[in-house]
Amino acid sequence: MRLDKAYFARPALDLAPDLIGKLLCRRLGDEVIKLRITETECYFGEEDTACHAHKGRTPRTEMLYREGGHAYVYLCYGIHNLFNVITGEIDHPEGVLIRGVEGYNGPGKLTKALNITRELNGEDLTESDSLWLEDDGYRCQYTSHKRIGIDYATEEYRDILWNYRLSR
Repeated sequence: MRLDKAYFARPALDLAPDLIGKLLCRRLGDEVIKLRITETECYFGEEDTACHAHKGRTPRTEMLYREGGHAYVYLCYGIHNLFNVITGEIDHPEGVLIRGVEGYNGPGKLTKALNITRELNGEDLTESDSLWLEDDGYRCQYTSHKRIGIDYATEEYRDILWNYRLSR
């Protein structure tokens, strides 16, 4: 079952762990690829010093302020496209970075494998025929960890356990 607007209207703090085990779906030509999400990270509001929106609204961060259910795809280190799911209510910047799926550990590896590019930035995940998420009823356990690659954040936000990984 495709995840709907009501699902994505919830806060990133709830969705980041709940997305573990859901299916990331990508149509490439006539083929639909469905891979189970194995790792996510939460970014929550301007107060979160690791969140792109920490310094407020800019053309780059505008997508974070949209209503939940949209894709936020941005370029990292000038080489990797990273895919985030925007969550929550309009005007509160928050989202969930999809860091891993079955067979692809790392957010840059998964976007490359699934051809998720910045052309999909802003895509409505509840209506898109190109990119969406599904719940097939699979339930799993996960573990919580510190987020990765955010050394620039304040200690409070560097140490918060907002990275979630599928338990093996």
